[in-house]
Amino acid sequence: MVEIDNEVLEADAKLRAKVLSKFGKFVVRKDLAFQVKGNLPVPTYVIEYLLAQYCQSDDDAVIAEGIEKVKEIVREHYFNRADHEIIKGRIHDMGSYMIIDKVSAYLDAAGDCYRCDFANLGLGGLVLPNKCVRENEKLLSGTGVWSIVRIRYVPGEEPGPRWEIETYKPIQIANVDVEEYRALRKEFTTDEWIDFMIHSSGLNPCVLNRREKLLVISRLLPYVENNYNFVELGPKGTGKSHVFQDFSPYGVLVSGGDVTSARLFVKISGRQEILGLVGYWDNVAWDEFEQQKGRATDAVLIDTMQNYLANKAFNRGGATHEASASMCFVGNTKHTVEYMMRKSHLFESIPTSFVKGAFLDRIHLYNPGWEISPLKKSSFSTGYGMITDFFAAILHAMRKDDLSGEMSNLVKFSGTLSERDHLAVRKTFSGMMKLLYPDGNYTTEEALEIVRFAAEGRKRVKEQLYRIDETFKAEPAVFEYTILSSGEKQSVKTLEEIENAATSEAAGGEASQAVAGGVGSAASSGGDAASLGAAGVVELHQAETPPALGPKHVYVQNNQRGVSYKSLFGEYLKGARKIKIIDPFIYKPYQFDNLADLLQLILDSNADSESDLRVELHTRVSETDPQGQNETLEALKNELATEGVEFEYTYDATHDRAILVDDKWAINLGRGLDIFDYFQRHSLKRSSQRMRKCRDFQMTIAPIQ
Repeated sequence: MVEIDNEVLEADAKLRAKVLSKFGKFVVRKDLAFQVKGNLPVPTYVIEYLLAQYCQSDDDAVIAEGIEKVKEIVREHYFNRADHEIIKGRIHDMGSYMIIDKVSAYLDAAGDCYRCDFANLGLGGLVLPNKCVRENEKLLSGTGVWSIVRIRYVPGEEPGPRWEIETYKPIQIANVDVEEYRALRKEFTTDEWIDFMIHSSGLNPCVLNRREKLLVISRLLPYVENNYNFVELGPKGTGKSHVFQDFSPYGVLVSGGDVTSARLFVKISGRQEILGLVGYWDNVAWDEFEQQKGRATDAVLIDTMQNYLANKAFNRGGATHEASASMCFVGNTKHTVEYMMRKSHLFESIPTSFVKGAFLDRIHLYNPGWEISPLKKSSFSTGYGMITDFFAAILHAMRKDDLSGEMSNLVKFSGTLSERDHLAVRKTFSGMMKLLYPDGNYTTEEALEIVRFAAEGRKRVKEQLYRIDETFKAEPAVFEYTILSSGEKQSVKTLEEIENAATSEAAGGEASQAVAGGVGSAASSGGDAASLGAAGVVELHQAETPPALGPKHVYVQNNQRGVSYKSLFGEYLKGARKIKIIDPFIYKPYQFDNLADLLQLILDSNADSESDLRVELHTRVSETDPQGQNETLEALKNELATEGVEFEYTYDATHDRAILVDDKWAINLGRGLDIFDYFQRHSLKRSSQRMRKCRDFQMTIAPIQ
């Protein structure tokens, strides 16, 4: 089970209270839908709407009573299409009966009225009161509205309509007030709002770091941006299709292997051209978008798709059609990132027919699904989030807004980027700003975080194009930008590029540029292991003497791997006689593990030294188990004594965290020893720090004055 800090849990409890207070009838406890739905093929947003009517409380008794009420409603009034004749008979026998079904309306000009059709009941042409349509215009959208309807049977010997609508109530949200939504956003801090968005998508923000939260939220971009082209590939079970299935009445999830040109774009029947999925949905998501043996891809589909992804239009039959549907491709990877970076490319698992520059260059963002851990029970929200249908309606309403122009007031990108590069970054920036800052209030630092996120998502696409299509190397794009307010230049690197620097440089693209932003990115502690020969050939050489130590600054990102205490500061520990460790947070099991790792590194670094070595730990006393803390430190003290190391500990640390070596070097770690993200203790990561994901932190090594 994931360990969650008490501070995180307290913050989540405060957020829960604020959400109930501010959003009221528009929120629901997200785990309740699973309890009610079971195996019923009812969309989640239908269940959540009903729960919001009967479970608007944080009182367990009220919630339990509300759940039973919702279960009763679903059990009695929802039915499968196969049972439609049974339900018709029930209406006939009882005179009237209430049903839950999807209703679509249309204007009957000849009859000067609105009529409606029922998806599961199979009835059509029933007159729907004008007032119902005026208050629920979504009925006319062609996608239908889930509703609770009481239908009356009209007996008689004379021919005529036998079915009448007695009462009508939409289950889905009829109208949303975007301005009210924007005003409510002002009541939340950015961290609170991000967590609220994660809860609203059905996941638990307490088990995600900041970067993972942004990756999860980016899955909503196709719902809030018109014509957004999104790819996410990663291991199985990471929730890639979670927000595309039953999340929104404006989106549809299809199997990637079952999509045809006719189904997606236009079906030609005689002289009639019937518009496909892109004409009716905000978002079309392809699930299991991966290579399948024995299944060929329609060449017409790929050509039509390329034109649509680039131009928002497609030619089929005798006409040109336009649509605003976003396109998402989600699938599983076959190999690790390290393997793909070394031997192939990050698109290797998708159908071969799509692995070509002309298609992939149209992708706006490649979301790295491998950075999100497989979903477990603790991964799902038990807190309050927006009712899915309300949230989806808000995102749909904001599609018409365009915030991409605001980016030009913040940064200026290198002129080496193509227009498609610029467009991709602008669209991602616009969508993320609408999701996170719909009220328009944000700091420069917050906006720059989104700029970098957007640029990295596009750069991941471009770096793979260099591997797949040699023609893209002719005009390489340098992903860097200038911050207009300060004149500072920023270089953009993907996380896998930082972790696999040598492989990335050999693959092309920005091959000649040093990887910045990772370990050792600011101040080098010595010469490179490779230099460029006169003929342009890389010549490897071994340094004859160890490099001289000097000041060093390192920035490590969330989820970055390949980092260890040894790679960070191991050289500075060699030959030490006195090491002082200052870290107030050494009292939990994993924190003791971190300390043990550091002490082992100190022993290894001084194995050949004949000098006496003293290690001091300055921490603070545990509030929950001071006796256990003392016993563990005493055991370490006795163990180190057998190795000839004097170890002492005191409980006098406050907040500062550092490692002081011989009054020579101050190693300042922003997070202290706690730089690694959670991992299972019985894992290969236990024995190898370089396999672990990191939390974001900065480290500065400076001489002690």
